[in-house]
Amino acid sequence: MIHVDITEAVLDPLAALSHCSSDAHGAADLFVGRVRNINDGRNVTAVSYDLHPQLCRSIFGEICAEAMEQWGQDLHVYLVHRLGRLAVGEASVITAVSSGHRDDSFKACRYLIEQMKVRAPIWKQEHYTDGDSEWIKGHALRNSG
Repeated sequence: MIHVDITEAVLDPLAALSHCSSDAHGAADLFVGRVRNINDGRNVTAVSYDLHPQLCRSIFGEICAEAMEQWGQDLHVYLVHRLGRLAVGEASVITAVSSGHRDDSFKACRYLIEQMKVRAPIWKQEHYTDGDSEWIKGHALRNSG
């Protein structure tokens, strides 16, 4: 069972865990990505996310389906990302996975967030305490040099 979305609404970890609920599943893993107050030595006040909603939903669905192929068709998977300006401490992304056993849910949950970072068309603009702002290079660009 797959749930993916893009939203401007506040993310709810309990909704993710509710989706990842099954009497057959003894494990549920939850990852919440939050806006932090510092990045690369600069004090951050907020982050703005821009993205392509339709393409993101499609890619999120592909990533979730791949996780199910690798760790089991009975997985429940959840991947939701925020859109818009978020303050420090707010959740920007939630991934969750439930499975019969913990190893599968741990691995699949990590797969969701890592693949989303590399493949999804999401742009992030950081806003700093000095009034400046900057568009941040994506995960794949930062790791390539």
